[in-house]
Amino acid sequence: MRLFVALEIPSAVRENLANLLQSLRAVSPQTKWVRPENLHVTLKFIGEAPQAKLAGICGALAEVRSEQPVTLEFRGLGFFPNEKHPRVFWAGIEASPNLKTLAADIDGATEKLGVPPEQRPFSPHLTLARFEPPRLQEKLRAVIQGKVARDFGSLRAGKFHLIESKLKPSGAEYTTVESFSFAAAEV
Repeated sequence: MRLFVALEIPSAVRENLANLLQSLRAVSPQTKWVRPENLHVTLKFIGEAPQAKLAGICGALAEVRSEQPVTLEFRGLGFFPNEKHPRVFWAGIEASPNLKTLAADIDGATEKLGVPPEQRPFSPHLTLARFEPPRLQEKLRAVIQGKVARDFGSLRAGKFHLIESKLKPSGAEYTTVESFSFAAAEV
């Protein structure tokens, strides 16, 4: 099983991003755009895990807690590693400080089970597209620059999800394996 831990995004945010993706796809149909139904905030990529480890992973994730739900504001657009050599096009997230702590706690819980810890600092974002090779068409760059400060909505969450990713020729297909409440005051 190929697994990751993520926050689901609200339908209003998903619709706002779907409209953006539709307009950008019209400019650059050959770009590898993420399907709107696959948008999520990744907290931890676990990777391949045998079915036999699933109960242990779920048990470890069930222990993760936060005093407060996390709050996120989805706004802005950018590129990893940068605009000159973009590999990933993303929507930005301004989050409450406990989101970073939550991601670190999830990382620590899964590391105890033999899942390698994250090597890069946690940087919350929504991946909108991938560029292979890392190159941005001038026409697409111009359209994106006109939308960089756009606001897509917000989220308040007290629950995260363990998700299985099945890679298919048509793109990744995600299935929620289990959901975990981490804050008592979930909305």
